[in-house]
Amino acid sequence: MRGRRGDMINESVLIKKALEGDQDSFAEIVEQYKNYVFAIILNFIKDYNEVENVAQEVFLQVYLSLPTYESNNFKGWIGRIASNKSIDWLRKKKSKFREEVMEDSEELVDNVKFSHSQTPEEILIEKEKKEEISRLCKSIPPIYEDTITKFYLQGKSYEEIASEEGTTVKTIASRLYRGRNMLKEKWRERL
Repeated sequence: MRGRRGDMINESVLIKKALEGDQDSFAEIVEQYKNYVFAIILNFIKDYNEVENVAQEVFLQVYLSLPTYESNNFKGWIGRIASNKSIDWLRKKKSKFREEVMEDSEELVDNVKFSHSQTPEEILIEKEKKEEISRLCKSIPPIYEDTITKFYLQGKSYEEIASEEGTTVKTIASRLYRGRNMLKEKWRERL
């Protein structure tokens, strides 16, 4: 049985050997810390496949940064790398989610807008389309219907809706995204 001091000596030896290019030593470092790294990442990311991907990025970063390691707290150092990589992943995902939401919003609004150059017949068709969308809104769960109504018909911002409903902007964006997808599906079914 190894004590804390034995772990530190073993850890120091492994780090030294890994710095000298010993791949087995680095593999042992990965083996010793993989559960710890996974636990940290799971605090940020709930999708297990993504957790594995981020863990690979963490250990790649550990390998690349090992020559600059100067602390006596190797576990803390790896933990910081795991936290930072998880936060980076969340930022990328949030940015991608925002782009998708904006694209979907623009598409839905474009499909409902009136144009000043429309003929009376086109205006009537657009009005009927808008009424159909309104009717379809009633066929989706109320939480999505309310959010879509507030955003598109009442012109409220994500922040205003989130404040009214006592939730986050991210939740509102998610509801709009899901609600639009439900509406699209209902629209396709009706055709």
